[in-house]
Amino acid sequence: MLLPLILVTGIGGGFQYGFNMSSINAPSMFIKKFINETWIARFSITLDETAIQLLWCLVVSIYPIGGLLGAMNAGHLSVKYGRKKALLFNNIVAIVAAIIMMFSKLATSFEMILVGRFLYGINAGIGLNVHSMYLGESAPKELRGLVSLTRAMFVAFGKFVGQVVGLREILGTEGAWPLLLAFSGLPALIQLALLPWFPESPRYLLIDKGNKELCVDALRKLWGQGDFYEEVQDMEAEQAATQGEQAKTARELFLDRSVRWQLITNIMLTVAMQLCGINAIYFYSFEVFQEAGIPDWTIPYVVLGAGATLLLTSVTCGFFIERDGRRALLWKGYSLMTLWAALLCVTLPLQHQFTWMPYCSIFLIFAYIFSYGIGPAGVTAIIPFEIFTQSYRPVAFVINGSFQWLGLVLLGMIFPFIVEGLGPFCFLIFLGDCLIIAVFVFVILPETKGKTVLEITEEFRKINRQRMGGSSVAVRSKPRNVPEIFVIATRL
Repeated sequence: MLLPLILVTGIGGGFQYGFNMSSINAPSMFIKKFINETWIARFSITLDETAIQLLWCLVVSIYPIGGLLGAMNAGHLSVKYGRKKALLFNNIVAIVAAIIMMFSKLATSFEMILVGRFLYGINAGIGLNVHSMYLGESAPKELRGLVSLTRAMFVAFGKFVGQVVGLREILGTEGAWPLLLAFSGLPALIQLALLPWFPESPRYLLIDKGNKELCVDALRKLWGQGDFYEEVQDMEAEQAATQGEQAKTARELFLDRSVRWQLITNIMLTVAMQLCGINAIYFYSFEVFQEAGIPDWTIPYVVLGAGATLLLTSVTCGFFIERDGRRALLWKGYSLMTLWAALLCVTLPLQHQFTWMPYCSIFLIFAYIFSYGIGPAGVTAIIPFEIFTQSYRPVAFVINGSFQWLGLVLLGMIFPFIVEGLGPFCFLIFLGDCLIIAVFVFVILPETKGKTVLEITEEFRKINRQRMGGSSVAVRSKPRNVPEIFVIATRL
């Protein structure tokens, strides 16, 4: 049942995030027109271009604001109700949002679009984080990277489907755009109907709930027949290492020096994903490709090609992640992105001097997306699961999601003005980000491929000791009310 679980969790998790990232671009002109017409009908005043652009930025940015709220609550919901129930309840939010979107034009209310986008953001913020935890905790160690990578595949697939459905030949028309915005209700209904047939996360059942029998039963349903002695022993070792500890809060994670470099790594990788510019390309693909010299009428098809490239590379990454490891794919991917961004800063200013230069820019943008998909897109989501133990994992994903969505909020609001101000040199920002994170990963991040969570924790314990003052963090100070066995386990 592991493969069906991947499909069902993906359709209501990563897919929803990717779809709502890309689908909003196709009807942008129609929504702007609808906002202006609604304003005229209410106040008999025509909005100027600046006001329309600001309202459009709000439509784009309210999605990550909702995502931020959802991500901040994902950890609590996944601990209190379990990974499976959190995803099930989350679909109700998407269905309500789809209904609001469908009737927004009929009700002549652009505010309904804002509400719908906000609810979609909450759905994606919860779904993306819980999707990652659920898959990572349900996969065998030797397939953990590949299974967790499917989240990135579904994100890319969602972006691609959003671009296809948004074509003017399908739902990207003035009459059909409310249906396009309501499309996310369909995947939510599919997951709501199918997910109850699957078991809860085995690691959650054993480590959080202490139910070994249900854990083994879940493993048997997901992986087939077997005794699962080694897998259960690994979970019990992690349970022993965290015995007596409740799920950690963000404050506890930030104050705990023994996991300081895990926290820094998690934040650095998450921030890098936003500042590398890939989401800006999807949010404002029209402006980006227009700056690259692409004719307006061909831009939707170029964007579709970009989405297909990301989907293809996300799938291709699956063939390398267990062979080359996480660390290599990350630093090599960001290094290549640094190179392409540098070349774009050269080709974009020369668009109007050479007739063939726009084609060079298209190639470089596609190479940029390819390098992102082959490494950072898939690997980044796996890292929080692998570098944190069970008690820290939910809050680590909350912090991961919070920084991710906060970055999207800022990017959605300011990127159009960055393009307007810097023009072709907007890729300089992305260049700096990619270079910094490539060096950071190469120097700091240990390889996590094929290792248990406790083995990876030991690797980071050495880094914490080396980077933060020798023996001062060699052994974590024993928190109050935490049994001695946890302190002993950190020394092993």
